Amino acid sequence: MSHQEKEKKPLFFVYGLIAYAIGVTGLMGIIFAMAGLVPLGLGAEVGNAFPSVLINVFLVGLFAVQHTIMARPRFKEWVGKVIDPAVERSHFVLGAGLIPILFISFWQPIDGVVWSVFNDFPVIRWLPFVAGWAYLFASTFAINHWDLFGLRQTWLAARGVAYQKLVFKENWMYRYSRHPIMLGALMGFCLVPEMSVNQALLAVLMSTYVFVGIRFEERDLLREFGDSYQKYRDRVGMFVSLPRNKSH
Repeated sequence: MSHQEKEKKPLFFVYGLIAYAIGVTGLMGIIFAMAGLVPLGLGAEVGNAFPSVLINVFLVGLFAVQHTIMARPRFKEWVGKVIDPAVERSHFVLGAGLIPILFISFWQPIDGVVWSVFNDFPVIRWLPFVAGWAYLFASTFAINHWDLFGLRQTWLAARGVAYQKLVFKENWMYRYSRHPIMLGALMGFCLVPEMSVNQALLAVLMSTYVFVGIRFEERDLLREFGDSYQKYRDRVGMFVSLPRNKSH
């Protein structure tokens, strides 16, 4: 490694921090938009429904394409030949944060309410929604939050330590669910007590991608871990493992 390359390594962690901050901002933007705390379209006027739907589908489609392509092993291998592998995950996180900011900003609003649940206890109304997103975040820490968001890779590179891929362990909810992060996302998208048409469209599009993304991810995991993942797949449910009757 040249002296110039060694000098760049500490900057990787700085880049990783920036990518992490933007990635988390994008995720929080989605959560706040689903909660109605951030308006989809940021105050844009309500337009004609059909072209608005097409534009919104295109915007969320960018998110799906970015996730689908950049998460594939072949793409990672190709990127690793062009840039330092230590920042590959940070590139993914950066894109995953910028695109939600993009589609929240340029969303084409559609008027209407799908449902609205009212009672005298707002905490109870919002508890399932909050629980879903909390479950998502908890699931990231069950596998290693910092590695998932690229900070571990850039931190090790900054210290001159070789990266070692994490060994999958069935920690916490992964003993009962193969995709708890996706389950938390589905809960967060669907269990909204006050669902507008805008939020419903976003929920449908993102939920659809969840199932598409799972299909690609499962294929990659089977290819990487083979029989061991197949046994895990047979034993643990996609979202929840239902009790099985034991033969006597």
